[in-house]
Amino acid sequence: DPDMPFVPSIPEDQFILVEEGDPAVIPCRTSDPEAQVSLVNSIDKSVPALYDTKQGFIGNFPAGSYTCKTMVKGVEFKSDEFLIYIIRATSQLPVEIEALKTVYKTGETIVVTCVVFDNEVVNLQWNYPGKVKEKGLIKLDDIKVPSQKLVYTLTIPEASVKDTGDYECTARHATKEVKENKKVAITVHDKGFVHLEPQFSPLEAVNLHEVKNFVVDVQ
Repeated sequence: DPDMPFVPSIPEDQFILVEEGDPAVIPCRTSDPEAQVSLVNSIDKSVPALYDTKQGFIGNFPAGSYTCKTMVKGVEFKSDEFLIYIIRATSQLPVEIEALKTVYKTGETIVVTCVVFDNEVVNLQWNYPGKVKEKGLIKLDDIKVPSQKLVYTLTIPEASVKDTGDYECTARHATKEVKENKKVAITVHDKGFVHLEPQFSPLEAVNLHEVKNFVVDVQ
């Protein structure tokens, strides 16, 4: 198609996630397999790379913006802009889950943390008793020093007995078919369950230097 030499790209193709050290494909394909295509960066500088008419430009590119160019009958055409993001990611997906405590009383705030190590981009999902009612606040902290970790914190305010159950986080790798899930069991009681019975009177008298024991039965 001389009026559209570059095959239209979908938005998902324009954002390219690449792991450190891995080659990337900039998918600017042409409708004419004989077209001469060049690649330029954000400052319009030519970038040398292998071109495959069925895939696009293939190579190890720095993070940044790239555009493809071609000429049709003396007229220059540009492709959509492609953005490459370099991410730090290991082939494994180390995940840990932790809760400040696993037993709560009604009205307290439940806090559960899921930590993903050595990966900058993951898809993480929570499953917990209050998810259907959209109960809970999720916060993400991206920590890079001294090492890379993503800290996802789930907070459930004003907990009730219905919030008792398994709290599970599932992390999926950004570029590989790898996933990891962890879970912790949380129990919420309607009220406190410790009963104290002191074995002494509200007022006790003790002689000077006398040693006296105060005994409390705990149930």
